[in-house]
Amino acid sequence: MNAFLAVLFVVCWSSGFIGAKLGAGDASPLTVLTWRFLPLALALALAAALFDRARWRGLGSRAFGRQVTVGALSQTGYLLTVYQAIGLGVSTGTTALIDGTQPLVVAVLAGPLLGQYVAPRQWWGLLLGLAGVVIVTAGDATSGSGVSWWAYLVPFAGMLSLVAATFLESRSPTDTDPVVAMTVHCATSAVLFTALAACAGQVSPPPTASFWWSVAWLIGLSTFGGYGLYWLVLRRSGVTRVNALMFLMAPVTAIWGTVMFGEPFGILTALGLLLGLGAVALVFRAQPRGRGAGKPTDEQSPEPEVVRGSARLRR
Repeated sequence: MNAFLAVLFVVCWSSGFIGAKLGAGDASPLTVLTWRFLPLALALALAAALFDRARWRGLGSRAFGRQVTVGALSQTGYLLTVYQAIGLGVSTGTTALIDGTQPLVVAVLAGPLLGQYVAPRQWWGLLLGLAGVVIVTAGDATSGSGVSWWAYLVPFAGMLSLVAATFLESRSPTDTDPVVAMTVHCATSAVLFTALAACAGQVSPPPTASFWWSVAWLIGLSTFGGYGLYWLVLRRSGVTRVNALMFLMAPVTAIWGTVMFGEPFGILTALGLLLGLGAVALVFRAQPRGRGAGKPTDEQSPEPEVVRGSARLRR
């Protein structure tokens, strides 16, 4: 894997948790998400109409419907739960680490769904990362923050939504231009979030500079950076490895949250984050098993057959 892309992906994806907290100070999650995607979807649609019509030729109704579903799962479903969890009082670092259980879920499903089987050492790494999630979550839940126990289940639901989108796209039988896919995903989220915000009476944005600063942060860093790089790194490195990077979101987010918002960073948090770092090291050093093993790509990934489906989005 290209180390620069990996680092950039971790930083940009982590920025989404920070941006959610920035926006939560001025408006409800639905308001923030509506204005994160509404102007972005309009800009992408305008660019498609004026400059990129050729990209849309050949996009059938079935492929379009699949991309709408992927966008609804990977953006609407995932982001709504993350924002709601932070709005309920779950710290940004803990929310990021709970999302970090994604690699374990992906590892369990990658074999039967994609033909990629996790090596024994990778299983130890994934279980180590899960232990870190449990420790940090327990530390946050017992810190006297007043957060209800069920609030910690909300980000788990979002993680499952992103996993579903990942496998749905990976198993797609057709190629989709990445710009087209991004446009469809953002338009889907804009429609869904605007509808939900309208039903809740939360469409109007607050007239504060901080709100629009958080929106700009989320569009630039989190959507184009984090979301776009997720699919790119997935293509280059395979499902197990890109999802192992999710364990690194927690240390970056926790440190970021401590510096910007004064969130607690105790011994249990530090221990859990160290376990997460160890998990990533184990997963990346182990050789995966399955179809295509021993046939490295230009990025030295031994998973060319496994990632073939997920590569479609980036072609």
